[in-house]
Amino acid sequence: MDFSDLITGASAGGDGQEQKKPSPLQSLKVDLDFYSESIKEISSEMVAEGYTLYPIFIATQHEVSLGEILLDRAELGTNWSIKASSLEEFVERGVIASGKKAAFEKTYKKPENFMCLFVVVPEGANFVFYPYK
Repeated sequence: MDFSDLITGASAGGDGQEQKKPSPLQSLKVDLDFYSESIKEISSEMVAEGYTLYPIFIATQHEVSLGEILLDRAELGTNWSIKASSLEEFVERGVIASGKKAAFEKTYKKPENFMCLFVVVPEGANFVFYPYK
């Protein structure tokens, strides 16, 4: 999924026409641009040190019991916290079924060019690949 698919929201207006409304995920784009360099550095370290070939960063505004806190929104005065994780943890914890691991690996974009995000919102969660700045 592309990031633009997440941040464009639509709602039905009073006349039945769909009206574009800004998504609360617009603030995520701002934060990701701010965090980009730090996330890229951590991603490179995770791969170089053999921790994983598939870094996953969890973007959330709430407590999530996955990953390790990397960038805390309360400490940084931002809207979103970022946690570092991996494909291996997602499979181990059952977020990604072990039978779907190969399909995920095939669609995973190069970690030197894109951050793999697991965006968690009250309505659910989704994977997004977002380019580094």
